Amino acid sequence: MIPRYARQEMTAIWSPETKFRIWFEIEAHATDALAELGVVPKEAAAKVWEKGRDAVFDVERIDAIEREVKHDVIAFLTHLSEIVGPEARFVHQGMTSSDVLDTCLNVQLARAADILIADTDALLAALKKRAFEYKTTPTIGRSHGIHAEPTTFGVKLAGFYAEFARAKARLITARAEIATCAISGAVGTFANIDPRVEEHVAAKMGLAVEPVSTQVIPRDRHAAFFAALAVVASSLERLAVEIRHLQRTEVLEAEEYFSPGQKGSSAMPHKRNPVLTENITGLARMVRAYAIPALENVALWHERDISHSSVERYIGPDATITLDFALARMTGVIEKLVVYPQRMQQNLDATHGLVHSQRVLLALTQAGVAREDAYRLVQRNAMRAWNGEGELLALLKGDAEAAKALPRAKLEAMFDLGYHLKQVDTIFTRVFGSA
Repeated sequence: MIPRYARQEMTAIWSPETKFRIWFEIEAHATDALAELGVVPKEAAAKVWEKGRDAVFDVERIDAIEREVKHDVIAFLTHLSEIVGPEARFVHQGMTSSDVLDTCLNVQLARAADILIADTDALLAALKKRAFEYKTTPTIGRSHGIHAEPTTFGVKLAGFYAEFARAKARLITARAEIATCAISGAVGTFANIDPRVEEHVAAKMGLAVEPVSTQVIPRDRHAAFFAALAVVASSLERLAVEIRHLQRTEVLEAEEYFSPGQKGSSAMPHKRNPVLTENITGLARMVRAYAIPALENVALWHERDISHSSVERYIGPDATITLDFALARMTGVIEKLVVYPQRMQQNLDATHGLVHSQRVLLALTQAGVAREDAYRLVQRNAMRAWNGEGELLALLKGDAEAAKALPRAKLEAMFDLGYHLKQVDTIFTRVFGSA
């Protein structure tokens, strides 16, 4: 991942130093368990911790060894033996490389999920605050991009809050699914290592035991994890696209904060572009792209192959780092979003009362007019209003057929904006609870 779209806490999870530290902990905890079972001397297990607990693993040295042996875990174990000394021969007893690699990857993914869940909490807090701020601020709702009926800006944001509450639930589920441990040896049969070692390592690393790890942890878990990240990214894009539309010059109901000294264009000094939400749209595309190779990793050969390995070296860091950055960026956008209620009202009024057409239609049917006739009556006047021939209310008042079916006072009542907002409290209670 390029530094431009990365934050330090998430990036640190994927550093070589962190990876080798996790590898050491897996190996050291396994050696402890083997010592308790009498397989290796307890003194040796103690020495591994004594020498390795505060050791700084030399990434360049490990890389140099790997260039010779062509195997990353062997390179690490060789370097560990240089640190620990003769007792290192008791490390990795009965284990296979995948025990270390797969368990480590799942530790990293679980830690990454914790950050993403915290990111989502921050976004939820921002959405909730702004939703209540604009709970009763009228704005036009759109279908197909065309003015439909009134809603409130708070209801819009409440809808996104509900969506990201679901996103948080998906991340929690994804974390639970990915947080498993495998210390089962070659082809996963525990032939050369006791299952109690796996149980010990899992408990120490905060993981669950993988029921059947055919030498590798089944990749349907990883596919579900990255698919969950892809759905969260799509929710981010939906919110980003909404803001981008609202910032268009001819709409301009809300816009990203434009800081002092910021410049929107190298050529046009007037430009204030939605660059942050456009960026989030692009980042969402990348996170979704990582879901496909994760799905393709599920079908490995027999008990194991390593066709998944190169894929995961990319998508593990990139997907989590990218989504972390996008969530944090969106939180900042929402917190600083500039909202224009007056422009929202202007846009509501721009279609000359057309937003009330359904109420008139329903009132006519309740007054005894056949639905097809009522639709025709309202539409012919709506089209005149659409073409700038007047306000819909005035046109209906001048329509003999409409005037015959609906008294003037009844007709005027159909154009009350407040009518459309009467269930806002109900919606907010559903989303945020009665408190």
